Amino acid sequence: MTPYIHDLAVKLWNYHHTNHPLTKADAILVLCSHDLRVAERGAELFLEGWAPLLIFSGGLGVITRFMWTEPEADMFARIAQDMGVPAEHILIENRSSNTGENVQFTRQLLAERKLEIDKFIVVQKPYMERRSFATFRKVWPEKQVIVTSPQDSFDDYLSTYSNPELTPDDVISIMVGDLQRIKIYPEKGFQIPQEIPDDVWQAYEALVEAGYGRHLASV
Repeated sequence: MTPYIHDLAVKLWNYHHTNHPLTKADAILVLCSHDLRVAERGAELFLEGWAPLLIFSGGLGVITRFMWTEPEADMFARIAQDMGVPAEHILIENRSSNTGENVQFTRQLLAERKLEIDKFIVVQKPYMERRSFATFRKVWPEKQVIVTSPQDSFDDYLSTYSNPELTPDDVISIMVGDLQRIKIYPEKGFQIPQEIPDDVWQAYEALVEAGYGRHLASV
């Protein structure tokens, strides 16, 4: 990765963070994916006492269906239990395949269990914080939501925490695709609008021009 591409990627990385301060909530909702570090972050927050319920949501998505056969949520829950989270404080939703379904199916699960949750801490990959916030606020606007992620720098994430089956170029391409979705998904009714600063969008366009558009959605 050249310094030029690195700087463009860091600009997107920083934009994707919501920087919400943590406050106590009724439940921690972990949006599962290929990134097992997110499971650890969710478990850490539970063990630190930020909420009394830990929910894992995720079946097999666009990326993980080519990597695993076991639902993401089942794998994530097992990691949390190995870290000391009691099974009776964990709920699993393992059918969803995208962020909107994560929220929709979790809503259904809580309704079936007759659990009333007013405030969530949503845990996601670092570069999907903003998109997760925008999706949650669209699908379930009456609930309070704080979004967080593993507390890693861009360089540490690439070198240490990202799934080893994904290259740095893969991660940058995924970030580019997520920014495009923040731009186009409000018109499709999938997310609330989020302002994108000009310099961030220019970095996006430069990365697409440089060949990092492999995860763009069709428009």
